[in-house]
Amino acid sequence: MRRLLVATLATALTLAGGALPAQAAPTPGGAGLGDDYFPDYGNSGYDVSHYDVRLRYYPGEDRLTGTTTILAAATQDLSSFHLDFVLDVASVKVNNRPATFTREGDHELVVTPPRAVTQGQTMTVVVQYSGVPSNKVAAGYTAWTRTADGALAVGQPEIAWWWFPSNDHPSDKATFDVSVAVPDGVEVLSNGVMPRNPTQDILGWKRWSWRSLHPQATYLAFLAIGQYEITRDTTAGGQQVINAYSELLPQDFEDAAKASVERTAEVVDWGSSIFGPYPFEAQGGVVGPPGALGFALETQTRSVYSSGFFRSGANMSVVVHENAHQWFGDSVSVERWKEIWLNEGFASYAEWLWSEEQGEGTTQEIFDYLYATQPADFWTIAPGDPGAAEIFSGAVYDRGAMTLHQLRLAIGDDDFFELLRTWAAEHKDGDANTAEFIALAEKVSGQQLDELFQDWLYTPSKPAVEGVSALARKAAPKAPKSWAKIQQNHEMLHAH
Repeated sequence: MRRLLVATLATALTLAGGALPAQAAPTPGGAGLGDDYFPDYGNSGYDVSHYDVRLRYYPGEDRLTGTTTILAAATQDLSSFHLDFVLDVASVKVNNRPATFTREGDHELVVTPPRAVTQGQTMTVVVQYSGVPSNKVAAGYTAWTRTADGALAVGQPEIAWWWFPSNDHPSDKATFDVSVAVPDGVEVLSNGVMPRNPTQDILGWKRWSWRSLHPQATYLAFLAIGQYEITRDTTAGGQQVINAYSELLPQDFEDAAKASVERTAEVVDWGSSIFGPYPFEAQGGVVGPPGALGFALETQTRSVYSSGFFRSGANMSVVVHENAHQWFGDSVSVERWKEIWLNEGFASYAEWLWSEEQGEGTTQEIFDYLYATQPADFWTIAPGDPGAAEIFSGAVYDRGAMTLHQLRLAIGDDDFFELLRTWAAEHKDGDANTAEFIALAEKVSGQQLDELFQDWLYTPSKPAVEGVSALARKAAPKAPKSWAKIQQNHEMLHAH
């Protein structure tokens, strides 16, 4: 019937002396989303809604085989499109038809489907692949970490390339199913809930399955594979709380790690009282083997910690930092990497708030100490636009937190905490930018705040403050009790 209608319309136009309008030919999707700092990260032309990642991992060889199924919708008429990926690809299918594929650059897989995908059309992309991730180098390094008993896929801003093909940019979030088969006796941790207990197959392998029910940025998806002790609990609201500790941890590290990470549910409850309802379906943490990582990362629902955070005892500050990210960075993600202070400044300020709650130093004391003691080069980095090489600079964390403290002083506690809750609620499961935060701050407070944000976020020099306290005026003020732990955390967090 549709063909008949088109033919009839064409005949009528011809008889009337007219012609059918010419249709534009499908065009390739872009190799990148034009991010200010990482222009070739992510890809244009489509939007992903779900990843199904099904893997088999051989720890002795560090070899991975897998099939990832991507559900997406075209945002233009596509003749081809890009995926970010570095492993060896055996085949690609688009809507059940074999597609051709080529390599471009160090992390681009260019897929050409046998038929163009029209704007608005859904597409199912199935990629089969294999490889040794620790042997693959892209962006100048290997993000995959091989350990003595397995591997860690944890990193920022790049990690997905080494274990699943993706549209790798935080502005394109999706839900996930991750399923990994490993030899019996090996454990696998990932994001979200465990919908069923690990299942045994006839070959002596066990398959672990994880499901993320809320949209998630690709860099926040993680794997921890190896020998882990897993603890499980359920919150009063019925959420799974799953923590895991490498069995390679020395006893003193293990004790300190458990004394910290096992309090995750307490920290989440505290955060909920300040930032609004916890945005996800599960919670917990993973502590990797000694020496495997030099940082912690706020992997969605279940943060991953270097064991080094616990070398001198329990460390609640880092647990607070990573769990504050569940609101600021995970649920509300950055539109572009230049906006990263919206992640790190907020999580750092949460550490200050926890310090005040625990009676180990007020937010004002911490601000004053930082203001008095930071070296001159600290102030030359503007956290609102630090540059690609400085996205993990101390200024992004600490001056970002100082910006929030100055905002709090300017608008008052009632408006400040209403602002944080409103920001988390309005952008839940989405992404946002600094301009939107400033606009919301001005709306909530009824004040014009451009000068404050210009001074603290965008000026590469030390801002002046009114009424500086006696502590801030001292040449060598005494640090609040909490500062040593916060400083240790930030030295490690900056390292990644």
